[in-house]
Amino acid sequence: IKVFVQVELGRYTLAEGVGSLQALNRLPGPRFRVSWIVWLWLLMYLGSLCQMSGMIGGIAELFARPEQLWAHRTWAIATALVTGVILALGRYGMVEKLSTVMVVLFTLSNLVAVGLLQGTGFRMTGSDLAHGLSFELPDKVITMLVVFGITGVGASELIYYPLWCLEKGYARAAGPRDDSPEWAERARGWLRVMKYDAWLSMIVYTVATLSFYVLGAAILNRQGLTVSDRNPLDTLAQMYVQTLGSAGRPIFLVGAFMVLYSTLFVSAASNTRLFIDLIDLFKGRACEDRARRVRIGVVVLSAVVLAVYLLFQKLVTLIMIGGVAQAMMLPFLGLAALYFHHRRTPAALKPSRVWTCFLWLSFLAMNTVGVYQLTQMLPR
Repeated sequence: IKVFVQVELGRYTLAEGVGSLQALNRLPGPRFRVSWIVWLWLLMYLGSLCQMSGMIGGIAELFARPEQLWAHRTWAIATALVTGVILALGRYGMVEKLSTVMVVLFTLSNLVAVGLLQGTGFRMTGSDLAHGLSFELPDKVITMLVVFGITGVGASELIYYPLWCLEKGYARAAGPRDDSPEWAERARGWLRVMKYDAWLSMIVYTVATLSFYVLGAAILNRQGLTVSDRNPLDTLAQMYVQTLGSAGRPIFLVGAFMVLYSTLFVSAASNTRLFIDLIDLFKGRACEDRARRVRIGVVVLSAVVLAVYLLFQKLVTLIMIGGVAQAMMLPFLGLAALYFHHRRTPAALKPSRVWTCFLWLSFLAMNTVGVYQLTQMLPR
């Protein structure tokens, strides 16, 4: 559902050479300094900061339990401090390579665990899978909506994607738009690369997510174990202990660290740049020395999300807040993608009618989920 919107947002950045917020700011409608949709994004942004705070708490809990107050807080502070320093110094390469390797290994361990699951008392049958694919809403609908918001490419990542296409990749390689045949050919080439990137990524994260869900349904759900603010990682580790034996817990803890930290790392780098872009929008011009402001911003942002976690210390709740905010933002991002597609895309980069139909289906699906979520949140 989300990949069509992801590619469409990337297509506009590729054509116009503008960042995510600059693109959203061009949507028609009410304005107060900036576009109405930028104000909506700002609300989601605050929710995503809560999500980052939850990640800091999750990493701290890998090393010390919340009841070990000072040790737990020390690890949370260290996580935020190291993240801010690494990003301020621009040491991306080592973290990116190490995170990629570890996330790949963790994904493979998920698949191995699912395979070994069939040799345990928690094995899945065909009827179990058929029931899981039946059309039935869970009791906790809000959890389902949160999952929809953050699974795979979440609303935050849909905003991040054009940002990095512009800063480090495809848009820069295509060059400034001049509508020449040479530019159109370069842009179409990089658009093909973007599509391969998006669809192959979808296959990888879908397989990884499904394997994680199967383990949770087979092991945690059958034992009545619920992931809550109290020792959530201990609960999740049971999926690996029951399938991989005594080696399962350390494998899970190492994998969880790399997944949480790599996500926190990318979120801190992206959200800092987005906030600087927001300041530029309010000022009406791009300020000089962006690199210096990014270095300062990542340190400030790391301190802010750390303070939020130390104030609440409910990591699952904080992540849920971010998920709700992202799910609510998805329909508006779908609307933006449709506007760019029909009103702003150069003729040379127009997709097929089949693609347009799927983009509309994505938009309708996002709106259906968004409206349903809103009705569930209203007082009865």
